[in-house]
Amino acid sequence: MKLAGVVLAAGVGKRMNSSLPKVIHRIQGVPMIQYVLDTLHGLKAEVISVVVGKHIGEIRKSVKDPDALSFVYQKEPKGTAHALLQAAPVLTGFGGTVIVLNGDTPLVTRETLRKFLLLHKRKKSSISILSFISQDPASYGRIVRDEAGTVTGIVEERDATSSQKMIREVNSGVYAFEPGILGLLKKIKINKAKGEHYLTDVVAVARKGGIKTDAFCTGVEEELMGVNTQSELEKARKLMKDRILRKWREKGVIFIDENFVFLSPDVAIGENTVIYPNVCLEGMTRIGRKCTISPNVRILDSVVGDGAIIRDSTLIEGSVIRNGATIGPFAHIRPGSEVGAGARIGNFVELKKAVIGAGTKASHLTYLGDAKIGKDVNIGAGTITCNYDGYRKNVTTIGDNVFIGSDSQLIAPVTIGRGAYIGAGATITKDVPSKALALSRVEQTNIEGWADRRKLKVESEKRKLKRKLKVKS
Repeated sequence: MKLAGVVLAAGVGKRMNSSLPKVIHRIQGVPMIQYVLDTLHGLKAEVISVVVGKHIGEIRKSVKDPDALSFVYQKEPKGTAHALLQAAPVLTGFGGTVIVLNGDTPLVTRETLRKFLLLHKRKKSSISILSFISQDPASYGRIVRDEAGTVTGIVEERDATSSQKMIREVNSGVYAFEPGILGLLKKIKINKAKGEHYLTDVVAVARKGGIKTDAFCTGVEEELMGVNTQSELEKARKLMKDRILRKWREKGVIFIDENFVFLSPDVAIGENTVIYPNVCLEGMTRIGRKCTISPNVRILDSVVGDGAIIRDSTLIEGSVIRNGATIGPFAHIRPGSEVGAGARIGNFVELKKAVIGAGTKASHLTYLGDAKIGKDVNIGAGTITCNYDGYRKNVTTIGDNVFIGSDSQLIAPVTIGRGAYIGAGATITKDVPSKALALSRVEQTNIEGWADRRKLKVESEKRKLKRKLKVKS
């Protein structure tokens, strides 16, 4: 099926009580309009047009790959029919079905829309409306049918008769149009009460023209809810979170307490991974199989390999953790880092653009920035790669099987050869050859009896001070 999508996103959203445009409020870390766009991409829409108002710049910046979309500016907010009409030039010459969605319906699924489009094609309708049964239909337009079940119109609550108010089948705001039908929008008269052109009136216009129009009651209310207030936004967040958690539970992920877990929709998690409370997995993060993610961990846009252990209170950003590595507790893995298989990055260790080889250990109180470190290296507590000279960042290179003693400073750019030893407390400013021992300490001096002499001196000074105070009194 050739398909184009139009997303109506020009509404300001006054009821949100926010300076942000409504459609970029976030649900599980993602702007709500992005969920709608992702659904259209999943349906393989060839053209996607987004109708926006004065917030066009903010909306464009908030979505993924904006250059793949056609943004249409609605200068004046003259209603949904007027908004859709603005997108008509983008669709000129397009010979397929046009599906219209609202940018504030983030929960609508690809499966629901696919079923709707199949019915639209099967019934050979020119216009189709996706409807659903509402428990509280007052905030929706009612689908009005005649005795034969044919759709005759959509009536809003304020215009409905007492009998029409009893109707529970309502309009979701999702429409399908066949080519050439968008021209009907020009025939929709302005609603005098609101001063706007309503897309819902297209049904009455189509009926007068003898154009086949259907409503397919296949939707689910929770999935098709619009988000117009902060309360509705919170409800949508909970529903989206439940949907995401259910997906991963069914794939064998173990949540110790899922009430206190944050997952972005694009996160992927392998089976038998255990996730503790207060964990945030965000962005495009990928977690392997049989991992352990401990409490208070945040992982953003990173890859964690099979069997890795991420211990308490660790932050990982834009990095790769290989199979079987252990990170934390209280570690910070900054963007551009890579930790090799079986490596150990421990308490209060910070990495920045550091590549750590397999089996290497940096267990305590260490900063490794702009470093390339080989396999099976031991990094002693308090080690620092001094990567910034005040003008530029420089690289430290450490070969395989190197031993770095505690409290060492490696002044980049510097290279430590394979199998070398760096004595504790060393400040290394020059390259160290392979298998060499590098020392830079001042020679130790022991002064015999110094402590006793110091004690006698202190006691003598105390006696002198007492005598002076006695004389003054």
